[in-house]
Amino acid sequence: MSKRNSAASKTAARERLRIEREREAKRAKVRRQIIVACSAVAVLAVAGGIGYAVVQANKPSYWESAKDAKVVAPANTTGSKGTTVVIGKSSAKKTLKIYEDPRCPVCAQFEQTVGATMKKDIDDGKYKFQYVGATFIDNKDNGEGSKNALSALGAALNVSPEAFLEYKSALYSAKWHPDETTDKFKDDAYLIKVANTVTALKDNTKFQDAVKKGTYDPWAMAMSKTFDDNKEGVNGTPGFVMDGKQLNGGNPLLTVADFEKVVGEALKG
Repeated sequence: MSKRNSAASKTAARERLRIEREREAKRAKVRRQIIVACSAVAVLAVAGGIGYAVVQANKPSYWESAKDAKVVAPANTTGSKGTTVVIGKSSAKKTLKIYEDPRCPVCAQFEQTVGATMKKDIDDGKYKFQYVGATFIDNKDNGEGSKNALSALGAALNVSPEAFLEYKSALYSAKWHPDETTDKFKDDAYLIKVANTVTALKDNTKFQDAVKKGTYDPWAMAMSKTFDDNKEGVNGTPGFVMDGKQLNGGNPLLTVADFEKVVGEALKG
């Protein structure tokens, strides 16, 4: 092989090597660009995901939104947003105000033990009964049952005061009242199932539609605020008030004898 041919071969080899290096450099550059682009997309996706999560976390829950929604007051109510619920004969001179949370186990105990006595007193005109619904138990476990049951009670009250009292009694009954740790009242179907044990509410489509559509959800939140803002020092349920004063030092009246004694004394005062 001549020196000329040898030199030409070396030159050609160096040129091929240069071209291959340029190709490899271009491929590496493209890979880097792809990695950077993918990283940017990933960062944006993560940021977008975080942003979405933050927005979702800061969105008010359904029940929080219901606080600001227009209130449809049930029939048989008075006062601001229909939160004054008084049942009884107009001839009764005094009113027994009772604060109750639908999920409250002590309220259930009271209703099961003393409820019939209280109902007879109301029917006999001994006193009028004023109901104040609370929903604070929901706050303990991020539940919905107290609010949902209170809304259903509003739907029952819209039918009649008697339907309201009977439905309240059924919800607190040993058969239907769930353990405090079980949020069964959040289920509309369960509330309707209980309602079907009350004559005036059995297969009552108007009542059932109100429960399913949440017609009285904003009312329930307004009623709950009445409990939260009460000026009578009631901070638990059941609470009993007459003439603006708590009865029995705020302690629950869980026997007929205790109830009759304390309420009887308040009626004389």
